[in-house]
Amino acid sequence: MTALSNDDSRVYIRLRGIIVAAILRGDFRAGDQLPSVRSLAAQHGANPLTVAKAYQTFQDDGYVEVRRGVGMFVLPGAAEQLREAERTRFLRDSWPRIRDHMRLLGLSAADMLEGVDA
Repeated sequence: MTALSNDDSRVYIRLRGIIVAAILRGDFRAGDQLPSVRSLAAQHGANPLTVAKAYQTFQDDGYVEVRRGVGMFVLPGAAEQLREAERTRFLRDSWPRIRDHMRLLGLSAADMLEGVDA
């Protein structure tokens, strides 16, 4: 899985990005159960408490529901809401840095679309 967040971000943010990407790709759809905290922790070599912290953000933001004793499930509309939130975050946080770096390197949008070789 590919995370949407940078590798240098805090672990729970990276884990959250992994789940966001999976939901946006359709790996987890409305009604699907997310992997258990222990399973995701083992898969990514993370502390279960860190995974729980990442999962808590989804619950806090209303993208998932917890069914006690069963697990965490993606709510209807979560993918659309996440896509909009991620677009906003990208335009606010990531794009200005990318744009500034492009200017520094003298790259245009056309260069980026053409895939200029180094």
